[in-house]
Amino acid sequence: MWSFEKCAVVVAHPDDETLWAGGTMLMHPESQWTVVTLCRKSDPDRAPKFFRAIERLNATGAMGDLDDGPEQSPLAARDVQGTIISLLPSGPFDLVMTHGLRGEYTRHLRHEETGKAILAIWKAGRLKTGQIWQFAYEDGDGKYLPRAVQDADLKTPLADEIRRQKYQVITEIYGFGPDSFEAKTTPQEEAFWCLRTKPV
Repeated sequence: MWSFEKCAVVVAHPDDETLWAGGTMLMHPESQWTVVTLCRKSDPDRAPKFFRAIERLNATGAMGDLDDGPEQSPLAARDVQGTIISLLPSGPFDLVMTHGLRGEYTRHLRHEETGKAILAIWKAGRLKTGQIWQFAYEDGDGKYLPRAVQDADLKTPLADEIRRQKYQVITEIYGFGPDSFEAKTTPQEEAFWCLRTKPV
């Protein structure tokens, strides 16, 4: 049963929220959703699309502007953690969703840094949440498109209408073509590693 009222989705990039958790968000409009993305605030194309996308997902949100250059130079952990803390509204949250520690495909360092940062600020007592769910996808070291990890703690097949709405956000709002990585990846099944934390 779904019993989460105040929920946050913390991701590296605009569109990650839709790809990896958008179906879950669409299935539960009764929850109060907040989406935080750590990169692309200054991107004149992606930033306005992000706010239109999260509106479609029944959420509010905020953007950061951490470096997202193609060289993927590692970021200082304190900068990633500080950005999350500055963007998230005050808790506590019933549920926080974020990237897996290995990301969702081979390979984007920002995804991995975001997942690690959420666990770090939670362990430091700076994030109050009942549960943390990390996206559970893999691509066989680049051999195929990302898909749900078979032994994930939770796997949710999406109804056709929910998957259609999610795909529309990727293609019609974010503007990715049908042959793009994002459109072809859009999962029909959402999967998570679920960590029950101390009570909030």
